[in-house]
Amino acid sequence: MRKTIIGSMVVAAVLLIGGQAKAADSLADSLKKACNKELTTFCKGVPEGEGRILACLYAFEDKVSDKCMYALYDASAQLKDAIVALDYAATQCKDDLQKFCANVQPGEGRALACIQKNQKSASQPCKDALQQTGLWKK
Repeated sequence: MRKTIIGSMVVAAVLLIGGQAKAADSLADSLKKACNKELTTFCKGVPEGEGRILACLYAFEDKVSDKCMYALYDASAQLKDAIVALDYAATQCKDDLQKFCANVQPGEGRALACIQKNQKSASQPCKDALQQTGLWKK
């Protein structure tokens, strides 16, 4: 079970993109707080990035506290929801992205900004998906 939860976190962290970066920052802060003991005991000196911290926690999974494990599970669920929302929005906005934003480099919210810039011409399904997922406020 612990391997599944931590493994899910690694996959979700790799997939997280675009406009959800601020949410990821707050998740990371929550994880750092809940897993402080583990991070300072087992993972001290492990550089951040590319899933190294999660890999460290995975390596010490038998010593990870229930508090840290719950925080990992909660973050995993939130990341999964964010990925589903992003996938839905990207699917609904696929044609709009190709039409208006073909030359925009993906990442860092640039595609979302491009769609917002072209909101008057964007398709209704795209607008609806962005509003439903919270990526776009009316």
